Amino acid sequence: MKKILLIGATVLLLLTGCTQESQNKIGRSIQNWTGINGVLEVYAGEKLIKRFIKVDKLTTGVGSNDNQARAYRYSYGVLDENLNFIQDNGEKKVYFEISDYSTYIFFENPKG
Repeated sequence: MKKILLIGATVLLLLTGCTQESQNKIGRSIQNWTGINGVLEVYAGEKLIKRFIKVDKLTTGVGSNDNQARAYRYSYGVLDENLNFIQDNGEKKVYFEISDYSTYIFFENPKG
């Protein structure tokens, strides 16, 4: 029990000494390790045109030479062709990119 309290106190001290950005990076690394069941929906006007499920995170594109952020995000997810929030037979994991100028929503899958 003392060992658990000591570890908890150490972690708390380390986090309070970190900058906000460092804390965010730690939080993202924990989230990436544990995973999330994200959904990305892409809209054309008011109409839903694509849904990707089992997306763990969206990553901002970065230039190879100048290390500057690009106007798109990318990830891997299952293309939910029938829009039922479940991976059915034939629905496979794909790579996708989405522009910052697109209309999209990223959220946790309500159907688990």
